[in-house]
Amino acid sequence: MNTPDSLADADAETLLAGRSDWVDAAAASRLTEHPLESVDTEYPHYVGAVEGSEGLTPPSEQHPVFYGCFDWHSAVHSHWALVRSLRLFPDHPDAAAVRERVGTRLTPENVAAEVAHFEEHDSFEKPYGWGWLLRLAAELHLWAEEADGDGRETASAWRETLRPLEDRIAELVESEFLTQERPFRVGTHDNSAFALACVLDYARTVGREGLAAEAADTARRFYADDADWPLGYEPLGWDFLSPGLTEADLMRRVLPPGEFETWLDGFLPDLTAPPHDAVLDPVPVDPDSADGVALHLVGLNVAKAWSLAGVADALGDDHRHADRLRESAGRHATYGVDRAFTDDYAGAHWLSSFVLFLITREEGGIAPTPWGGD
Repeated sequence: MNTPDSLADADAETLLAGRSDWVDAAAASRLTEHPLESVDTEYPHYVGAVEGSEGLTPPSEQHPVFYGCFDWHSAVHSHWALVRSLRLFPDHPDAAAVRERVGTRLTPENVAAEVAHFEEHDSFEKPYGWGWLLRLAAELHLWAEEADGDGRETASAWRETLRPLEDRIAELVESEFLTQERPFRVGTHDNSAFALACVLDYARTVGREGLAAEAADTARRFYADDADWPLGYEPLGWDFLSPGLTEADLMRRVLPPGEFETWLDGFLPDLTAPPHDAVLDPVPVDPDSADGVALHLVGLNVAKAWSLAGVADALGDDHRHADRLRESAGRHATYGVDRAFTDDYAGAHWLSSFVLFLITREEGGIAPTPWGGD
């Protein structure tokens, strides 16, 4: 696997710092290489259930903005990765190509077509794709606030163009997601905790206090009484998220520090004994395997790294699990990042976004403090 030198040379402490000042031009280019290619790759594509050969509509006609990357949600978070790279790396060597690629598809007409699809299919990409779409909107908001000159003009224009879809997704989140009776505790796209974290981060970043309060209330309703999570059962099958650690990473956004420590002690009462301690080790990935399951596990290790690090940071240095969680996060980060830069399209169309999420988690938009600060 072709890991860029600056990332290959980064130690665990650097990867977990969450800052981007150590990322050189070559690494910045590598982080956007696959998203830049994939957003224009229409096929192969997951189109869902097909009942016949008549009337099949190409993905680029159904979703003129987000048609690449095999599926809609991957196209969305690839756009998030491209926009975040423009914001964090102002001298990005491929900035012109990124602007051209995103700007060409992000037009009022194309966004209107995306909105129209959600008017007819109000559960499409619920909740994973919804969460990433809101993260993309939040990233444009941050870029418009921070950039100068042409950057601010571009970010503001793109944000206004995307706003009708942003508003539609926010409406669906409130009516169709936050009203659910129970969470989905899985390690794949239906995971409720991951989507709630996306919604909460978006709302706090853009200043939608009402939506943030609703998301936090839903998180408490879903998870406040959870205890003795069976970490020894993870991972299951195609997991690219840890259900238990993702839940903990959400609740550290919701509960005050002391209350969070009490909750975590009940949720994960013993991380030192089998089978619970197994979650602290990266999930082994066969380097010769190129199937989707193995590449999901690469993403799982990266996602575990950001969850473990976020939980450790929230606990502070005095908690009995803090050092153990932080050390585990470092091992997951180095193991996951080292395997994430594959040329196999089954992983290439999404893994770069996960790496960028991990290594820039302190650069705004991820677990911001209320309201809008980091």
